[in-house]
Amino acid sequence: MKKTQTSTTAKGIAAIRAIESERPADQRICYDPLARKFTANGFYITVKWFARYGERVAPGFQGYLLCRCRYFDDYIAKCVKDGFAQLIILGAGLDSRGYRNEIVEAGVKTFEVDQPATQSSKIKQVRKVLGSAPRNMVYVPIDFNEESLDKLLTFGFDTSQKAVFVWEGVTHYLSVDAVDGTLAWIRKNASPGSRIIFDYIDSKALSVKQKRGEIKRMQRYQRFTGEGLVFGIVRDQIDDFMQKRGYCNTVNVGATELSKLYCIGVNENLRVADVYAIVHSDIK
Repeated sequence: MKKTQTSTTAKGIAAIRAIESERPADQRICYDPLARKFTANGFYITVKWFARYGERVAPGFQGYLLCRCRYFDDYIAKCVKDGFAQLIILGAGLDSRGYRNEIVEAGVKTFEVDQPATQSSKIKQVRKVLGSAPRNMVYVPIDFNEESLDKLLTFGFDTSQKAVFVWEGVTHYLSVDAVDGTLAWIRKNASPGSRIIFDYIDSKALSVKQKRGEIKRMQRYQRFTGEGLVFGIVRDQIDDFMQKRGYCNTVNVGATELSKLYCIGVNENLRVADVYAIVHSDIK
């Protein structure tokens, strides 16, 4: 991403969450009460208008995004219930989890780590919508490709308290060194028993001749957005990938598992793209 440019991807995903959140409670897969307020009207209308077209050119991608959001929500809720004191959102974008009552009332200290331009725009939105950030929120501006997560230490991250690291929709856009560097930092600095959850794309989807529609578009327009899909992991090697980096109890969740969890009732025919997956692991 260009240093002075806010994330187009973050805005698009927030708009998709907002659209889903408007559905009746017994029909929606995920619910983000702040997504609509964080999304500009014009951008929201554009995304909603092209939603059906997007499904035709990238079947299952929107379904994956909705299920991903819900799975992350459920996982974080479990960590909060288990008494985790710190929530670190890497590449926060327009994520609203740290502003929700269940996080604030539980006293969970939330660190939003993001590219400076995107974070600056986010802070303005927060002030406009909420007046001010909640007392539990800490903003940490950082460029993942150039800076170390040591910044977290100077902003109050406590290495003695268990933390859950949330890395949603980010690894695809990073270099191999940036991904490895982030995982190494977490393993070194997080308290034993801490956890990480992130999603990834199967590396084979980035190299095949006939690429999926959304992958072709993002690679084609990378020079304009500064966001190109460059990193992937071979899906059947994820356990080995995490173990080599010092993580344990790895769980890999793909389209089949997400569909069984969330594509039920009125959503039973919702397609979930199978080239994406979610992984969570424990820090030894």
